[in-house]
Amino acid sequence: MKKQIKAVSLISGGLDSLLSTKLMLDQGVHVEGINFFTGFCVEGHTHAIRKQKKDKPKRNNALWVAEQLDIKLHIIDVIEEYRDVLLNPKHGYGKNMNPCLDCKGFMVKKAKQWMLEHDFDFIITGEVMGQRPMSQRKETMPIVQAESGADDLLLRPLCAKHLPPTKAEIEGWVDREKLLDFSGRTRKPQMALAKQYGFEDYATPAGGCCFLTDKQYSDKLVDMWQSRGSREYQLDDLMMLKVGRHIRPNPRFKMIVAREEGEVKFLEGYRNQYANLYPTSCNGPLALIDGEPTQADLQIAAKILARYSQGRDSDSVDVEVKLDTGIMQMLSVKPFSADEIQKNWMV
Repeated sequence: MKKQIKAVSLISGGLDSLLSTKLMLDQGVHVEGINFFTGFCVEGHTHAIRKQKKDKPKRNNALWVAEQLDIKLHIIDVIEEYRDVLLNPKHGYGKNMNPCLDCKGFMVKKAKQWMLEHDFDFIITGEVMGQRPMSQRKETMPIVQAESGADDLLLRPLCAKHLPPTKAEIEGWVDREKLLDFSGRTRKPQMALAKQYGFEDYATPAGGCCFLTDKQYSDKLVDMWQSRGSREYQLDDLMMLKVGRHIRPNPRFKMIVAREEGEVKFLEGYRNQYANLYPTSCNGPLALIDGEPTQADLQIAAKILARYSQGRDSDSVDVEVKLDTGIMQMLSVKPFSADEIQKNWMV
């Protein structure tokens, strides 16, 4: 009996990994997906917190891809292992805090370990030559293969014809002539192929799946490290950076102000861990305080919160403050102007 060839596919939830996996399935390869959870992923939990874009489905796109392809998806927590990739990237960072080349090498290395443990034959990714400025250039793609240890076990179906044949092609496990020659940053070929396959409602083709590529998120991460004097972090820290307006009036404290109902409900889960405040004389958001504010700082925090309440145009707004010690106090303050907050303190 002919052996069933098996491949593990790195599934981000984007269009590229959807298509590369589909190409392998069409060649009779048994494919299972793998998705590594670093804590910086855009997917799933983040979408579910906010109530904006109610017309769009709240979903984990990696799971959605697996469902469309009818394949098994393995989601693996690598938060702790990923720390060294983020904090000490051999190849440095991209435009923001994204260690893309080291990240790709790390994930392919982990995929190879999984492949060997589960008796699979090769690895596939949705990479396209020239699409990403740091990790998907002609000169950097071999680095991923070498430093991950995957070597010729790594196949990139969407751009394979621009690259040397891999073991899967040489051994005849897949037909190289049926692989593709996509290149560059345009996503039009992928979108045309998706239409041909009948895939609709997929994740934004040019969208990233990692918050570290986002400038605002990266700025908040660096601000957190600087304020603490350490680059340590926990999963709760990473989640909090994804939610609310982050405002730092001075080095002693930072405010996290909910932007809408979904974020209010999320932040309420942390009220026992942080000092918090909310307006009582009018409707308005909940805010958490991270740090050690003085009494004068609490006055500033209340004025900032008042600006985001429905009493923003009033002469005075009553704000209840509850410290992390359990002590409560009431403050009556005049709201700051939006320009003052935006110009001086927004992280």
